[in-house]
Amino acid sequence: MDENNKEVKQEVTDKYSLRGRVFNRLREDILSGKYEQEEELREITIASDFGVSRTPVREALRQLELEGLVRIIPNKGAYVTGISGKDIHDIYHIRSYLEGLCARWACEHITKEQLEQLEEIVYLCEFHAKKKHLDQIVELDNRFHEIIYEACESKMLEHVLRDFHHYVERVRRISLAGENRAETSNKEHMAIFQALKKGDVELAEKLAHEHMLRAIENLKKCGL
Repeated sequence: MDENNKEVKQEVTDKYSLRGRVFNRLREDILSGKYEQEEELREITIASDFGVSRTPVREALRQLELEGLVRIIPNKGAYVTGISGKDIHDIYHIRSYLEGLCARWACEHITKEQLEQLEEIVYLCEFHAKKKHLDQIVELDNRFHEIIYEACESKMLEHVLRDFHHYVERVRRISLAGENRAETSNKEHMAIFQALKKGDVELAEKLAHEHMLRAIENLKKCGL
């Protein structure tokens, strides 16, 4: 490859990596609640705050619109739509079926190393739940689900579930902080782990599905 082609390739890579960084940061800020519903996202302000030109900001906003997190009105601007209460409940109901399917497929492909990781997470979470260490509980909860997503060996299903999991991360944090939810959730994780270890696909699917349904009930108790 000659020097000119290398320069062009590098420019393209830099462009997309820059847009990706802006997109990920804006996405995180929206999902964390930094921006209010219907708040305007001004390109020039964001560009100044991020230290970039308006082009990657504009591209990131278009990508966020495709995800349903932003609404762009021609000749007016971009506005935050975020994740509504209905969206959250929809996500959990959809996840209840997809998590079940994921657990079924994971049961067929999970490795010994992944099972050992799940077991370690369950015991660590039990310790932190007793100590009320919320940050560690949330992190371990994330990792438990991520390992199962990886084990299902479906990049499409893994991608969808990772996005859904990320969309409701702020809500999950509130839910796990509720009375006894961390302990109860971890017991449900233990049951899912045992089913995966036994290779019981039907039970793994059933337990993963029910785990999400119980999470929905807990959201209602938390007023979410």
